[in-house]
Amino acid sequence: MQVENRDIRLYARANDVPLWRIASAMKISEPTISRRLRQELTQEEKSEIRAIIENLKVGESNDD
Repeated sequence: MQVENRDIRLYARANDVPLWRIASAMKISEPTISRRLRQELTQEEKSEIRAIIENLKVGESNDD
């Protein structure tokens, strides 16, 4: 069984960035990002999410 967007999920987990923080940065709800990840994202969407993860990883203490 293939998990959609496995690379994004693993990247977020490896950087200790939960999906709710990514959703918050995108100004969407946590359920919305979960639903979006059910279908394979485009490379542009994945790049955007990776950039958000990088930003959240660097600015960790800013969101707490």
